[in-house]
Amino acid sequence: MRPYLLFVLAMFVLLGTAGASYVSILEPYNATISGINGSIYLGKVGPGQTFTVTISSATTNSSGAMLNYGWNEFNASNLPQGWIAKNSGLYRQTLSVAVTPASNARNGTYSFELTAVNIGNYSKIGSTSFTAYVNVTPDVFHLQVSPKSATSGVGSPTNIYITINNTGVSDSPFVVNVTGLPAWSVPPQTVIALHHTTGTFIYPIYQYTPGVYKADMHVSSLESPLVYKSENVTLTVRAGLLSDYNAIGMGSVTFPIIYEPAYAVMYLINLLFGHA
Repeated sequence: MRPYLLFVLAMFVLLGTAGASYVSILEPYNATISGINGSIYLGKVGPGQTFTVTISSATTNSSGAMLNYGWNEFNASNLPQGWIAKNSGLYRQTLSVAVTPASNARNGTYSFELTAVNIGNYSKIGSTSFTAYVNVTPDVFHLQVSPKSATSGVGSPTNIYITINNTGVSDSPFVVNVTGLPAWSVPPQTVIALHHTTGTFIYPIYQYTPGVYKADMHVSSLESPLVYKSENVTLTVRAGLLSDYNAIGMGSVTFPIIYEPAYAVMYLINLLFGHA
């Protein structure tokens, strides 16, 4: 083919794609898909964890004119076996597809198709499909627990700071639980660290009996028990006058009953001076 014909053909392709429609992705991060056979790597997700892909309805037509509602529907297809998708609603400013991998999905990279549709081809832009890739792995967050060792009085709560760095694409909540503390009655707490963010949460622990306790701070995904991490915390509980006064006020009886009225008074005095 002659050089000038190649140049004309190249210019034709460039002009044809310059005003072509595109898909503007908003979540799990900002990206733009344009042209034919586009693809995107979304990130990491745990087996069974639901994640969302959101696009803007705005795009352009072949002449480059802006269409605020060019895309009217967003759907997923060709999903791996056992995966579930909930397609978007219709005619909205943003369109979201929720995808849930199989709860027993093995580690690895999977792909599926995403399609933005102009319903009825009303704006003459048809539809745009592209391939989405996602890495399934239970390693989708980092856990930091502080302090690792703490000393407290009988019945005195000690705050444990739990930091969750969610490196995955799912906004699935996390469940914080504690084991290793006898007669522990505080229920598990559900916390949310959104994708690509870090959250710090306070979890108080305490015991009414002096001793050294090994507490296991266990953090897992609400949607997937395969996604979890844990850290050990050593809690040393020591008896003392002030801690015993506090313990009495919290319902822990550690002295003979004949002395209880005096200790109750001391507990009240401790409260008054402690909060003065």
